[in-house]
Amino acid sequence: MDIINPSGKQTLKVETELCGRKLTLEVNRVGFRSTASVLVSYGDTVVLGSVVVSKKPVVQDFFPLSIDYEEKFYAAGKISGSKFIKREGKPADEAVLVGRLIDRPIRPLFPKGYRQEVQVVTTVLSMDPSFRPDMVAMIAASSALMLSGTPFDGPIAGLRIGRMNGEFKAFLTPEEREQSLMDLVVACKDGKVMMVEAGAKEVPEAMIIEAMHWAVKNVQPALDAQRELAEKVGVEKQEYELVLPDEAVQTKVDEWCVGKLGGQVRGNVIERQKIIDQLRDQMNAELAEELGEGETTEERIADYTDRMQGEYGQAFELAVHKEVRRGIIEDGVRPDGRKLDEVRPLSSQVGILPRVHGSSLFTRGLTQAMNIVTLAPLSFAQIVDTMEVTDGKRRYMHHYNAPSWTVGECGRIGAPGRREIGHGYLAERALVPVLPDEEEFPYAIRSVTEIMSQNGSTSMAATCSSCMALMDAGVPIKRPVSGVAMGLMMDGETPYVLTDLMDAEDFAGDMDFKVTGTTEGVTALQMDMKVHGLPVEVLEQAIEQSHAGRMFILEHMLSVIAEPRKEISEYAPRIEKIIVNPDKIGAIIGKGGEMINKITSETGAMVDIADDGLVTISGENEAIEKAAEWIRGLVEEPEVGKVYEGTVATIKDFGAFVTILPGVDGMLHISQISDKRVENVGDVLKVGQKVRVKLTAIDDRGRLSLSMRNVEQ
Repeated sequence: MDIINPSGKQTLKVETELCGRKLTLEVNRVGFRSTASVLVSYGDTVVLGSVVVSKKPVVQDFFPLSIDYEEKFYAAGKISGSKFIKREGKPADEAVLVGRLIDRPIRPLFPKGYRQEVQVVTTVLSMDPSFRPDMVAMIAASSALMLSGTPFDGPIAGLRIGRMNGEFKAFLTPEEREQSLMDLVVACKDGKVMMVEAGAKEVPEAMIIEAMHWAVKNVQPALDAQRELAEKVGVEKQEYELVLPDEAVQTKVDEWCVGKLGGQVRGNVIERQKIIDQLRDQMNAELAEELGEGETTEERIADYTDRMQGEYGQAFELAVHKEVRRGIIEDGVRPDGRKLDEVRPLSSQVGILPRVHGSSLFTRGLTQAMNIVTLAPLSFAQIVDTMEVTDGKRRYMHHYNAPSWTVGECGRIGAPGRREIGHGYLAERALVPVLPDEEEFPYAIRSVTEIMSQNGSTSMAATCSSCMALMDAGVPIKRPVSGVAMGLMMDGETPYVLTDLMDAEDFAGDMDFKVTGTTEGVTALQMDMKVHGLPVEVLEQAIEQSHAGRMFILEHMLSVIAEPRKEISEYAPRIEKIIVNPDKIGAIIGKGGEMINKITSETGAMVDIADDGLVTISGENEAIEKAAEWIRGLVEEPEVGKVYEGTVATIKDFGAFVTILPGVDGMLHISQISDKRVENVGDVLKVGQKVRVKLTAIDDRGRLSLSMRNVEQ
């Protein structure tokens, strides 16, 4: 039975097939008070996309769009594993990253100057555990915006793609994602790409390009379904006004700037900014005298400042951006004088901080990143408790900090924002494929990038800096990783691709594309558009050009530190690993943790045990040796022919039971106590007595036979 909402609207539904499953979009069942709400179902996953649009424009100089991804533990049939907090609260980093993933292809599709506040919330109500729900949430957000009446130039939809057995596949299971060569998200708009993000196991650039073509083709049913739903609903367009610079103001500023923003504002970035600031002040002074109202100069300046300076200032910034584009397209010269495929000057150091476990300082032009690596026992790995993950752990953590002073501004110091979380995650993904296994290097690793100066592509500086710091810390990575940011400016159908993007080019450009990798292939990728989508063929040129930039930067990094140090820092904890039979873990832990607590308290070492049988011991060298010897004794398997130092456990008429290993007793028959005849066992042995015995046999029931004959006591 259809639900009738208070406005009398009946539920409407659109169905299609997407990558082998039924996709359903439904409206007018829930969310009556929102501007628009859509329930999206795919398999057993159900996501609600809701949009609320403010009634009046917000007085500010940016588009107030917010997009949030709400994880609900109940959607996965879970209660949070936290002992103290069971209610969903501050979103986990994983939810923040999905929110950014949805935001990035949507934001460019609103017109410049749109100032209505728009809030998009995607809420996961039910989660099919066989695939991630994030791409369903992206469809829900786009569908709701299509029905909101806002000037959203959608729809968009995305696919999360893997590579299995030589073929691409979307909506992979968790097991398939672990095995896949790549984890690639592509958001599309009618044959064009809006956003790309990937983590990969050193795959060739050609495979990324092929995957984008596959996504563009296979995502189309989700786009068609959104349009069909919008036609059924009959969307009422909302009235709005764009806040744009007055054309007359822009014309006047452009005329004033003629001959002033050319070659004289190219070259050294700091000097360039000083000249631009001086020109802005000069323009304001001249225009204040001309346009300000008042009898005196002071009155005219005050009037111009109050009424007009902001508008003319915005027009001046736009004129600067136009000049950046013109210089690149017409002159082939960038704001700092570089060629289109040229990387800024590089300089780096490692081992710059004396007491940390590993450190580096990577400088590229005005962008500078310091990275510090800290090593710890595996028990210090981060526990991940989300809707999707159960008992997950992050052994490698990369954190990124970029306070406002790094761009020469005042700002609040607080918790990391969405940008910091996203940049840190990108640099983290870049290094994960080359990290050693826990068995080879049993450490938890925290890598922190402190941005010291910003002028474009700090996430790639963080990648390069963290790679060098890892090598300085003695982490045996498989291969070094470098990263580069690429830019793009479209002149009609002609693309101009820029290697090593800087801020001025980013503000004036059409794309921001970051790629990391080794000599063997790509490890991470992030691509955002500022235009309404680009053909894959254009992106192919950017990817191909990025390879040369990555290799140039990698060559510089290797000139500073060619390979990981052979030894870790003297200040890092020492860790010894022991591989044991998983069936023996219980013997180490003991009843209620009694045994492991005894080992740690009596030796002073820290002991961590993994379910697969990897035991790691950290602490002082002497403590490690004592704990390791103890543990080996607990898990050692009895070996026929080996002589053991045993303890008499019990005495019987026919012999004695001797403990040769913790929890392992063997039978010492009266005939095997001595070469001479023994009449009474108690005459020779006492309970608690230490004796040397040889293990002579283990029968098919696991019973041990011992002998003291011919064994030196």
